[in-house]
Amino acid sequence: MRLKVILGLLLLLAPCSLQAREPLDKPNIIFIMADDLGYGDLGCYGQEKIQTPVLDQMARSGIQFRNFYAGCTVCASSRSVLMTGQHMGHTWVRGNAGGDPSVQTLRTSDVTVAERLKAAGYATALCGKWGLGDAVERNTGLPNDQGFDFFYGYLNQVHAHNYYPEFLWRNKEKEQLRNVVQGSGRAYAGFEGGWATKRVDYSHDLVVEEAVKFIERSKDAPFFLYLALTIPHANNEGTRGTGDGQEVPDYGIYKDKPWKKQDKGQAAMITRMDSDIGRLNALLKKLGIAENTVVMFTSDNGHHNEGGHNPDTFDPNGPLRGMKRDLYEGGIRVPLIAHWPGVAPSGIISDHIGYFGDLMSTACDLAGVDTPRNVDSVSIAPILKGHAKKQTEHTFLYWEFYEQGSKQAVREGNWKAIRMPMFTGPIELYDLSKDLGEARNIADTHPDVVKRMAAYMKQAHVPNQNWAPRGGVRQNQPVPGDGKPRF
Repeated sequence: MRLKVILGLLLLLAPCSLQAREPLDKPNIIFIMADDLGYGDLGCYGQEKIQTPVLDQMARSGIQFRNFYAGCTVCASSRSVLMTGQHMGHTWVRGNAGGDPSVQTLRTSDVTVAERLKAAGYATALCGKWGLGDAVERNTGLPNDQGFDFFYGYLNQVHAHNYYPEFLWRNKEKEQLRNVVQGSGRAYAGFEGGWATKRVDYSHDLVVEEAVKFIERSKDAPFFLYLALTIPHANNEGTRGTGDGQEVPDYGIYKDKPWKKQDKGQAAMITRMDSDIGRLNALLKKLGIAENTVVMFTSDNGHHNEGGHNPDTFDPNGPLRGMKRDLYEGGIRVPLIAHWPGVAPSGIISDHIGYFGDLMSTACDLAGVDTPRNVDSVSIAPILKGHAKKQTEHTFLYWEFYEQGSKQAVREGNWKAIRMPMFTGPIELYDLSKDLGEARNIADTHPDVVKRMAAYMKQAHVPNQNWAPRGGVRQNQPVPGDGKPRF
């Protein structure tokens, strides 16, 4: 009898990771977002030179979406769509705002995904890049004021260019690092970007470490982790100062490749990110919560050509036309991989047409809390749970962009329309089912469709006092993609 009692006590005292767990009523949600990662930058989306074994395996054992879109074609507005569930015609932050932090910030009245999940009993954290509120007087857009219990990383997006900064933010306090930074002399939203002359603390590694710690301390209750990585965004200030904006501690498996150093750095950043996602997946398994956690991975917009690397080395847009700052497919179509062991079906390629704004309804659906009113959001929870036939479809998706003279885009089913400049320019029309590379403008032969797309553009846009077209219309538009699917 005494032996049985001792054995019973030992079982009670055993590490939690060894005990069977009851499924959580509300799944944990981890949303991982790369920065400037192209549609074709992952092996599972056709990449042949950059190694991404973890994400490739997640795609094979989960759901891979091939018709998923960012909120916009640059970072701040895309993140605003993600957080608010409102498309570009409705969300408050509609671009990268130059030197005015009062414009590039969420308002108190804006309801974020984090706020809704917090109301549902979730612990909430943002690790990485924010870009929707800065540390200035009377700013309302700081992460801790927008539903996040914990924040670690960058507030200012130019600050986030530098992978070796002098400090990062821990909630509302600066945490000094050991790096020494040379300023660029160019201020953005009250912040001067730069590059490190003494490199010690690599910000990406610090951000991932904080994400690990958050998961560890939140494992016994539902949590939402928004992991907004800066990889593979280039340090543009570093490029101007040193000629190399691909900042990474080492080139890893690419050190002996016959590429220029910037291309090695680009590849090394992506593979480093992939490895760290593998670390998070292993942690979920160790803690016994992998089957209670849905992990989604995507990118904030299309690929870039910054930092000194040559995009042609890696074919990052795959079959698509354009890149970051374009509303052609290469600027806004992004990877989405959803992984939920034991729940999400394995090895599925989904053609569902969705976008960043859908995180709001999806998260609320999974958490069992009401979705805010006045959102442009459709839950993809049916697909995640293996019930694709019950999935609701968007009538249309909408984007607008204020740089390069401005532009608008609409997708309705297989139809894609682009207008440059917005409101007044001619409308281009493409049938993506036959012309994925957007090579053949068929507006002249489908006037009825053009008329309907113009009506969508008018319907979707609500004027915003802070945003007006700027710059001249880009004269040389990107060449069409080859339109040949890579997977």
